[in-house]
Amino acid sequence: MSLLLAIDVGNTHITVGAFQEKALLHTWRLQTNPHDTTDELGLQLLNLVRHAGARPADLTGVVIASVVPSLDASLHDASVTYLHHEPLEVTASTNIGIVNRYKKPEEVGADRLVNAVAVHSFFKESAIVVDFGTATTFDCVSAKGEYLGGAICPGLEIAAEGLATHTAKLPRVTFEEAPAHALGKTTKESLQSGLFWGYIGLVEGLLQRLTKEMGGKPKLVATGGLSSLIGPHLKHNIRIMPELTLEGLRLIWERNN
Repeated sequence: MSLLLAIDVGNTHITVGAFQEKALLHTWRLQTNPHDTTDELGLQLLNLVRHAGARPADLTGVVIASVVPSLDASLHDASVTYLHHEPLEVTASTNIGIVNRYKKPEEVGADRLVNAVAVHSFFKESAIVVDFGTATTFDCVSAKGEYLGGAICPGLEIAAEGLATHTAKLPRVTFEEAPAHALGKTTKESLQSGLFWGYIGLVEGLLQRLTKEMGGKPKLVATGGLSSLIGPHLKHNIRIMPELTLEGLRLIWERNN
């Protein structure tokens, strides 16, 4: 068995995928701890490889996209020490196969570039990727394969946490499913309604504006941990691809190897 390990380091979770050629065989979600050491990360990754029925010798490579700088050195060293692979770490200077049109290219998060690579590879048409994570990012890609930029706003869970943290009487709420009604009958229901359905309005409004500025009818794609919860309730015709970032990492690794 030969496996490629793709690692997407987000602010809340580290998502790890194991590919055998183009097939995504396994995915895992780990809690992000910005203070994890090389040994802690290395042992976790080693256990995942073993869980997939493989050994470090079976790996063809390791590719990483990270938005948590405090973990970058530890992840690199964990890959070298425990998996015996120098990882490909995606940055603004990596050969990704699309043109970065940001005014300051180095400012673009690695995950945003990876998503842009994936959506261009899969559809070869203008597209907007909405990544529902700790932050929600909107990334616009031209049909020619240009990363045009986009928008960033707080994620749904961050918005909920902000209300609970900065008010005296509002509780923390979670979202396992969409609220059944907009008209809440309790404080909890009112919070869930306002946060969820208000968030739907935010996403739809931004998609409408971005689509107008791009011109034409770009392909709309949703990804990230909350995409399966939020995506089905959007009026826009949006394709839900939860593993888009991992697929983008695979494509970038293949391009550089």
